[in-house]
Amino acid sequence: MTDRELQENVQRALDWEASIDSADIGVTADTGVITLLGDVKTYAERAAAERVAQTVYGVRAVANDIKVRLTKGLRRTDTEIAQVALNVLKWNSQVPEDRISLTVSDGWVTLNGDVDWNFQRTSAARVIRDLSGVVGVTNGITVRPRVTVADVESKIQAALRRSAEIDARRINVVVRDGSVTLAGSVHSFAEREEARHAAWSAPGVKDVVDRLAVVP
Repeated sequence: MTDRELQENVQRALDWEASIDSADIGVTADTGVITLLGDVKTYAERAAAERVAQTVYGVRAVANDIKVRLTKGLRRTDTEIAQVALNVLKWNSQVPEDRISLTVSDGWVTLNGDVDWNFQRTSAARVIRDLSGVVGVTNGITVRPRVTVADVESKIQAALRRSAEIDARRINVVVRDGSVTLAGSVHSFAEREEARHAAWSAPGVKDVVDRLAVVP
């Protein structure tokens, strides 16, 4: 697939996604690396555009240079954002809100604290991402390891083998101090993301180092 074809495929995927106003989003492609440019009205749109681009076959990496330009009706003070953010964390059953703190600066939210599982970490960032007035999220929440290295490795390898989307034979898993390194090759960006998801889903994983090469 040529870069021009890949660029057009990503642009069509963005146009097809109902949650994105793609009118002001531009796409460039260079040897499988997609760069997203332009403006959107919310941070949720920015994140959605990146997610959509990653799912297009042939995409090896995505550089997201989209800027969030809040319209007047969507602007909130940092105090308003902080108050609402604390409330949505409190009401989210997946998030242990007593172990998470946050700061807000010019609409950018930084999350800190520690949790037991990565799904709790990602859930906290997801609910904040969708709030009105938020222009960015830094997820500084850490996952505390509670299991042995051998147990983590075996669970990840088993998860890779169970997935119909992954050729587990091409992926090597190494765990050290709660950090998982994935090495080898995959057929697509989607397969790469599936492997990352499998690694993050293991108990005690606090970081995933992705050294997987996309070889279509």
